[in-house]
Amino acid sequence: MTYVASVDNLDRVIGFVEGCADRFGLKGVKKSRMLVAIEEALANFFHYAYPRSEEKVELACPGGGNFLVIKIADSGVAFNLLLLPDPNITADIIERKIGGLGVYLIRMLTDDVSCQRKDGRNILRMVLLTRNAEALS
Repeated sequence: MTYVASVDNLDRVIGFVEGCADRFGLKGVKKSRMLVAIEEALANFFHYAYPRSEEKVELACPGGGNFLVIKIADSGVAFNLLLLPDPNITADIIERKIGGLGVYLIRMLTDDVSCQRKDGRNILRMVLLTRNAEALS
């Protein structure tokens, strides 16, 4: 599905992801984790990649077997959020640097996450296991 990259579309996009989660059997805490991760990822896309434009973001949810994959692709400026350092979550709140908590949440809430730049597009891939599985292929 393709959406205008705007916070005005966040509810529609979350609805699409909820449908994917239901279709592939993601339930309970796992489903909630995916929804928080996707909302964090989209907030970053919408606020930083396209703050004043009507660019598009594309979502897909291939899955099957033991996992659900959510892919987000955009044609914004090249950016790999996984290259950001983890925030110091043990530091006093006053001393912490601003930023990075959303990316940290995405890493912690998903079973696997990857970013790549391909054909002029940023592609973020988040995976959650739907059943007990040893590893992702």
